Amino acid sequence: MRYVSERKKTEYRAKRRKRRHLRVRKKVEGTPERPRLVVYRSNKHIYAQIVLDPPFSSSIVITGASTLSPEIREKIKGMKKTEQAKEVGKLIAQRAKEKGITQVVFDRAGYKYHGRVKALAEGAREGGLIF
Repeated sequence: MRYVSERKKTEYRAKRRKRRHLRVRKKVEGTPERPRLVVYRSNKHIYAQIVLDPPFSSSIVITGASTLSPEIREKIKGMKKTEQAKEVGKLIAQRAKEKGITQVVFDRAGYKYHGRVKALAEGAREGGLIF
């Protein structure tokens, strides 16, 4: 596919990811027993949230973590982005355990299960989350 500009290429990729995310969301739903662990990846940071999807209403964020979280901000300086993602996974698992959550459903949000997304999932598993 030919692109008029780099901006159009970026917009096209974002639109495709959104479409993939909607396709994944049809199948993945967070329940009170197994809330949804959502990942968002930007060029510089990675974010994870544990979300409860109640029927007939909007989603409720139970807890979240990111590379901007104060607990790990200093620890991750100088690390590669995949290593940072693993630390975020461990932090989200720790916060989930504090809230009494042990099992989650992983929502990769249209991203490939590869690289930083995979590292975050592995960190969450190491932290004790089951999915």
